[in-house]
Amino acid sequence: MAFVSSAVGRRVVALGLAAMLFLSVGTGVAAAQSFEGGAGSVVVGPDETYDSIQGFAGSVIVRGTVIGDVSTVSGSVHVTESGEVGGDVSAAAGTVRIDGVVGGDVSAAAGTVEISETARIGGNLESGASYVSVDGAVEGDVTAGAETVVLGPNAVVGGEFRYDAETFRQDPAASVAGGVVRDDGIGSDAGPDFAEFAVPAWLGALYGLFVNLLLGAVLLAVFPAFSTRVADRVAGSPVKSGGIGLLTLIVVPLVLAVLVVTIVGIPLSLVGAFVFGVTAWIALVYGQYAVGAWALSLAGEDNRWLALVVGLVGFAVLGAIPIFGGLFQFVAFLLGLGALALALRETYRGREEGAAGGRQTTLDESSGDARAA
Repeated sequence: MAFVSSAVGRRVVALGLAAMLFLSVGTGVAAAQSFEGGAGSVVVGPDETYDSIQGFAGSVIVRGTVIGDVSTVSGSVHVTESGEVGGDVSAAAGTVRIDGVVGGDVSAAAGTVEISETARIGGNLESGASYVSVDGAVEGDVTAGAETVVLGPNAVVGGEFRYDAETFRQDPAASVAGGVVRDDGIGSDAGPDFAEFAVPAWLGALYGLFVNLLLGAVLLAVFPAFSTRVADRVAGSPVKSGGIGLLTLIVVPLVLAVLVVTIVGIPLSLVGAFVFGVTAWIALVYGQYAVGAWALSLAGEDNRWLALVVGLVGFAVLGAIPIFGGLFQFVAFLLGLGALALALRETYRGREEGAAGGRQTTLDESSGDARAA
């Protein structure tokens, strides 16, 4: 009984870590008087005042007041009619809509940018998008690069309106003090400088290492014996594992591509692509873990947790080497993918043999995880 409780307990803890892993990019609503970081949605209520908004979010909605700047990468940004931003709005988003007041400049790279008739921008508007509509007041200049640019009847531009678009429509009632000029050199480069939103390379690498270590810990805790078998496959048959991995990498995408051309197969292809993506991630972690286990075995050490750290940290360091780092990681991925495929096939055969013997063998029994737990 104690054995069962211990095994179940470890699985519960591991699954809890897995939940944290996949919910770490989950949604949240900012509640402080300023926002910096990441969240699912950032909402400034009608009676709220924020100092500034900076970071990543699923959506940013300003119904109240932001004293400073709004700088964000998000799915959508909306300054409503009651909203007011004292500083600049710099956004890379799917849609950007301004219905309220922005005291500074608006710089947007988006699929759609709309400046409605109730909007008032105190500075300049610079936008790169698929569709740009300006129907409000802009005290400065407007620079717009898009497939379609619309200058509406309520537009009042204090400076010059410079655009580059395949389709341009200007309502006769629109007012542009500095004139309207077509500039073919703008293209779609207008908008915010993405460098200000960029995450430092070292921080991205550190986060990736942490997430991979967390996934590896979950795999080792929930499937200890299966994980050992994958590592043994890599150590015992590296050429075979790598070959099977390469074959899997070629065949699976081809099968998914064939499913796409059939109406019935489209849902299956979407599900299959998601499953294969997750499998590829698991294979990468398994491959690096397996190489770490092999390296420790040469030193006479047998510790799966240490092997996980050595493998993943080692490949993170190797990944910093130009060209060759990526090659090393790709080889580890192929080894992990092939060993994972072989181990899964062996587990499936074990279940079939168990069923033929009168009782279907469970995954834990066929992989030996119940004994290892």
